[in-house]
Amino acid sequence: MQNFDVKDSSSIDIVEISKNIAKEKSISPEEVIDAMEFAIAKAGRTKYGFEQDIRAKIDRNNGKIGLFRYLEVVEDIDEFPEEERANKINIKTLDKNNKHLKVGEHLVEELPPLDFGRIAVQTAKQVIYQRVKEAEKIMQYNEFKDKIGEIVNGVVKRVEYGNLIVDLGKGEAILRRDELLNKEVFRRSDRIRAYIADVKHDLKGHQIFLSRAHNNFLVKLFFQEVPEIYDGIIEVKSVARDPGSRAKIAVFTKEKSIDPVGACVGMRGSRVQAVVNELQGEKIDIVLWSEDIATYVVNALGPAEVDKVIIEEDIKKIDVIVPDEQLSLAIGRKGQNVRLASSLSGWSIDILTTSQESDRRNEEFKNLSQKFMLDLDVDEVIAHLLVTEGFSSLNEIAMVSMEELTSIEGFDDNLSNELISRAKTYLEKQKQENLEILKKAGVEDYLLESKLISVDQLVVLNEKNIKTRDQLADLSNDELIEILVEIDKVKADEIIMDARKHWF
Repeated sequence: MQNFDVKDSSSIDIVEISKNIAKEKSISPEEVIDAMEFAIAKAGRTKYGFEQDIRAKIDRNNGKIGLFRYLEVVEDIDEFPEEERANKINIKTLDKNNKHLKVGEHLVEELPPLDFGRIAVQTAKQVIYQRVKEAEKIMQYNEFKDKIGEIVNGVVKRVEYGNLIVDLGKGEAILRRDELLNKEVFRRSDRIRAYIADVKHDLKGHQIFLSRAHNNFLVKLFFQEVPEIYDGIIEVKSVARDPGSRAKIAVFTKEKSIDPVGACVGMRGSRVQAVVNELQGEKIDIVLWSEDIATYVVNALGPAEVDKVIIEEDIKKIDVIVPDEQLSLAIGRKGQNVRLASSLSGWSIDILTTSQESDRRNEEFKNLSQKFMLDLDVDEVIAHLLVTEGFSSLNEIAMVSMEELTSIEGFDDNLSNELISRAKTYLEKQKQENLEILKKAGVEDYLLESKLISVDQLVVLNEKNIKTRDQLADLSNDELIEILVEIDKVKADEIIMDARKHWF
């Protein structure tokens, strides 16, 4: 920073100095002059006493320095402690030139110019430097806080314990080791491109945090390379990354004339290759997004081929059936392909081969048939027919219409009526047994008698140690949905609000 000799201030164009310092530090001249005034006032208090209210004023036009003592006008100075009387004056002692002053206003006395000693000059310089540095940090914070989410270019200034300190021109940023790509090494003076992940400001100053591993770094690179994404014609729906290794990005467009995947790949792969090169060879799969989750997951698992999918919407889980020879490709090295596809779609994905799925189906068929034989007291043929027709629980049999059951080959009215009756009898017996168990477990009568909650749901709540009305009422609708996965938000709200009625 340019030298500022306070002692010779009368012969120095202070305004010009402030402009030069401001230009050098990229801050306003006013902030530099404020720092100078603060430093001169501090030096003045060193001479006249730290208990004094000494203020400095620099004329913005001619650079002339004025030093002033401020005395607060008070009704009775004796009412104040001894240590506070130095910067106060009794209204009764004001001379005729200051009789117009009122209690609470200040008497301003101009002090003679200071003749600074060497130590005072050094102190003033240090104060000015510190204040300018603080102003510089605030300026840098304001400069970069609005750039969160942007890509910036910089130069590695130094390396500290694997973390990079990056010079961005108007400030320094930190790029932590865990925000670099795998096996990525930068040295001092290397140029680097990174994503501004965060800008923080606290008592210690500001810090700009960069990242090359952030998902949005990949997105922003595609923004730069694919004009259709920049213009909003193609939308990036989701991103999943193993930084430095592999990534999947899902894209979509409403324009039927545009192939979003082809546009991102570019002529002979030029666009995606530019992104791959920046990410040190990170393999990128560009996936066509679809509103249909089954289609989306199949696309996300590419390049593996998929035979069929089985969706369980209530728990956001999908079983994907692939040919036996496609299993390793679908799962990927160390499970990478299926893990990234799951992250991209937001659904849990299980991969099964055709033979594994067939074995599982046979096992489920066998177990369900055994259950129907035992609970309904029927033979193997009837149990097999029920399972083959798609019945998976006694509840479904109890609620089915006579017409639907009699439509099954070999099922007449008598058999159908008997099966429905047996299913209802078994379920009622099971319900009573569960109620007795719940009572013994200490579940409150309010829950046991509620028409909004089934006995099966009470069993699940009891397993989560929710036994009283207040415990149920304390839940949020999201928490209740997480416990009773089959209910929706409307039903959850109804249950919770009914449980809270006694609070009002």
